[in-house]
Amino acid sequence: QVQLVESGGGLVQAGGSLRLSCAASGRTFSRYTMGWFRQAPGKEREFVAAINWSGLSTYNEDSVEGRFTISADNAKNTVYLQMDSLKPEDTAVYYCAAAELQGGISYYTGLYDYWGQGTQVTVSS
Repeated sequence: QVQLVESGGGLVQAGGSLRLSCAASGRTFSRYTMGWFRQAPGKEREFVAAINWSGLSTYNEDSVEGRFTISADNAKNTVYLQMDSLKPEDTAVYYCAAAELQGGISYYTGLYDYWGQGTQVTVSS
């Protein structure tokens, strides 16, 4: 079992920045591929970014357009999502998730086994 706790959400003006954190506990953190997803009201949950145990990362470039950066600190069992140049359309609940993909990386929500409770990000115009 892996427990995930997100933090760092809040209200920010358009153009501002936030850094989300996801602290993991339980099984060996470095074994997992870690992902960030988000869900806006009335919309499906969508992939934002993911990083595997070797530091390889991938992004939903249609949504983040080079504005977000995912990183991981294995010593702290924490994954981060640095979000810059935020837009009102980035408003959503952001979720951290973990998947056992043997070093693989995926945008598919169904492959992620563990989820945090989510943190609200609101970007005002």
